[in-house]
Amino acid sequence: MLRQLFIIIFIVNSAILHAQSQMKSYKTLSLGDSYTIGESVLPEERFINQALTILRESGYAVAEPRIIAVTGWTTDELQKAIDEAHITTSFDLVTLLIGVNNQYRGRSADEYRTEFVKLIEQAVQFASGKPNRVVVLSIPDWGVTPFAQDRDRKKIAEEIDLFNTINKQETLNRGVHYLDITAISRLAKDDVLLTANDKLHPSATMYALWAKPLAELFLNELKN
Repeated sequence: MLRQLFIIIFIVNSAILHAQSQMKSYKTLSLGDSYTIGESVLPEERFINQALTILRESGYAVAEPRIIAVTGWTTDELQKAIDEAHITTSFDLVTLLIGVNNQYRGRSADEYRTEFVKLIEQAVQFASGKPNRVVVLSIPDWGVTPFAQDRDRKKIAEEIDLFNTINKQETLNRGVHYLDITAISRLAKDDVLLTANDKLHPSATMYALWAKPLAELFLNELKN
């Protein structure tokens, strides 16, 4: 009888905690470059906005994301912007996607590793020191887009893969979620609908393909 009572209490408490979690308004921070700001798509079509829409449809109250991202930023430029933002609040969910412009400008892999490590450690701090509340997205391959038709696409892919090897290693070493979207980005090679009208950046359809697995990661963490 006593055991049954404990089970009932546990179930009731779990239900209360779940209800409270759904009533809370979660805060999100997204750090990056053109992929995060959603160059050439509407704000609601950005991958982070589409992911948060899925969360809302699942019953979670989520505030509009705070975004620190500008087209063309490298790791050091993102770091400078973060420093100047003087962020004092903490966030429930944080994303980081950075590095394509390091590759595009011919920056070294060693420099990228050093600067990326600082950014990911800072992202964890913004998430109240909880690495499981941070998601790093891999760098997409812009070499498959029409913009790169006259460039060495094989070389671009190899360099993107090298940078992603670095960010994946440093991400997993810190217990942070790593979402590989590079393979998805390469689908644009055979599907024009996955590239925006500027012939370079992802379309809303492509961002939706990133948003779904990102939302699944977020939902798993919020449920726990």
